[in-house]
Amino acid sequence: MLYAIIATDTPDSLEKRLSVRPAHLARLEKLKDDGRLVLAGPHPAVDSNDPGAAGFSGSLIVAEFESLAAAQEWAGADPFVEAGVYADVLVKPFKQTLP
Repeated sequence: MLYAIIATDTPDSLEKRLSVRPAHLARLEKLKDDGRLVLAGPHPAVDSNDPGAAGFSGSLIVAEFESLAAAQEWAGADPFVEAGVYADVLVKPFKQTLP
């Protein structure tokens, strides 16, 4: 089943985010290589694809996992969680309708 992982960044976390981004992306690449990643990306803190110093307000990942518990476990082990980039992470079942 698909699950949406919706994370909210802590204030002023841009430096932390950038420092652990390679490890975060490596985990997403693994999901992609396994054919389980639907989409992933950050929420810019301002209305721009390149928010510069404003940074990001969070992230969204939609991917396939065996269960809600498996998705929660995966999300909880993210380098952004461990580094304190994310203030909170919500994991919810997701039913893709389109496309």
